[in-house]
Amino acid sequence: MSWINRVRNAIASVTHKQTADNLWNKCPACGQLVFNKEYEENLFVCPKCEHHGRIGPRARFAQLFDEGRHELLPAPRVPEDPLRFRDTKRYSDRLKAARTATGEPDAFVNAIGTIAGQRAVVGVQDFAFMGGSMGVAVGEAFVAGARAATAERAPFIVFTAAGGARMQEGILSLMQMPRATAAIAELKDAGQPYFVVLTDPTTGGVTASFAMLGDVQIAEPGALIGFAGQRVIEQTIRETLPEGFQRAEYLLEHGMLDMVVHRRDLRDTLARLLGYVRAEVVA
Repeated sequence: MSWINRVRNAIASVTHKQTADNLWNKCPACGQLVFNKEYEENLFVCPKCEHHGRIGPRARFAQLFDEGRHELLPAPRVPEDPLRFRDTKRYSDRLKAARTATGEPDAFVNAIGTIAGQRAVVGVQDFAFMGGSMGVAVGEAFVAGARAATAERAPFIVFTAAGGARMQEGILSLMQMPRATAAIAELKDAGQPYFVVLTDPTTGGVTASFAMLGDVQIAEPGALIGFAGQRVIEQTIRETLPEGFQRAEYLLEHGMLDMVVHRRDLRDTLARLLGYVRAEVVA
């Protein structure tokens, strides 16, 4: 073997799994590069600027439930592409692509487990699935989660993340707003609490329905929360909006939220709230 071959073989090759794209995460807020492992260990929060990254149901369940153990509720079966919608792509193709990318059946997933030993049903919207948009499947899953909480006699905790209603389902998507509101009313009639954690972003029809109807309203730091976009509002009222408008901290200051909680403290906060509820029921 020639000397050049010996040197070449001695150099460690970089596998596909060790490329820069997989090793590093670039924070969208401060632009700093963070090791993916460090980012994950920090609950997907930037250690430089505390920006809270978007996470899906599986990561959320792992962080929240005791030892990450939980039971997934089956996804409700609903008609797909009821309007046979097509824009630049067929809606059915968009659904297939989203399912392949996320591994989820749709944008809302429910699970049952315990938080600090206290049973709860948790529903999580996945922004990675077509922007967390609310269609018939999301509405059905939300109703299923609320009814499971009633059957289990447990609180229902929902993490919101959405761009609004799903345009590909037209009026059927808008109908999920009153359906979700009615499901919350049933839950409260049964005496079960409903907690909402608003994450970045929570907008549109989701904000106008189940996102703002919690017994306790919590948000992650810096989360964008609103109905219409800031530019649309400015063009409508012909005024410049204040700095930080529609961010969690602004909404807390103006009485629309009960608290803004860092992700590292979220599990303990929810456990404490569940403890208060259980103590009240016992009393």
